[in-house]
Amino acid sequence: MTATIQGGITENDIAHYLANNPGFFERHAELLASVQLTSPHGHRAVSLQERQMEMLRDRIKGLELKIVEMIRHGQENMAIADRLHRVIRALLLTPQAAALPERLVQALQHEFMIPQVGVRLWGIDAAYDGLPFASGVSDDARSFASSLTLPYCGVNNGFEASRWLPDPATVMSLALIPLRAQEVFGLLVLGSPDPTRYAADMGTEFLMRIGEVSAAALSRLLAAG
Repeated sequence: MTATIQGGITENDIAHYLANNPGFFERHAELLASVQLTSPHGHRAVSLQERQMEMLRDRIKGLELKIVEMIRHGQENMAIADRLHRVIRALLLTPQAAALPERLVQALQHEFMIPQVGVRLWGIDAAYDGLPFASGVSDDARSFASSLTLPYCGVNNGFEASRWLPDPATVMSLALIPLRAQEVFGLLVLGSPDPTRYAADMGTEFLMRIGEVSAAALSRLLAAG
């Protein structure tokens, strides 16, 4: 609420006048020294110049905190990029296609400290029939994976995919990442005993990148044609 001063002049009128007439303080320089304001630090009276300096110091401190936060985020992003680079390198250095799913599981667990990781594939070459990553997937699980436009993150509601993990009884939250080539041909499962590790409201962009990298590597196992 704007206070009204004598003659109907408001504080906004005065502020507008001073903002548009900077020469006022040149003509009345003594006012700058005589005006006393209350300092937010200890409630003592300070001059207008000192109050301005305090405001500048507070603003600089706020900017410094933002810079520190930006640096921290940059370092965290660099660390994540390095981990993803090592996962990709591990996949590229895996000569046998049949070894790729297990290598992917190991690399993700090691680099991102994920308690449990599982993967299942379908529509792959018959040479891989009977291997663990090519078995135990129902039609419902395949349909569910194909319906995902984004990775699912949330509580473990007894998903079939949770049973692909080594110890499903301990999994409280899941990330389910569809693996696509021309169409969905697999599902990558990340599980944690922490119910907040994969929360429903978390961002999924990085998980999508994990899915793209994994799908690109595992597409070597797809049936020809």
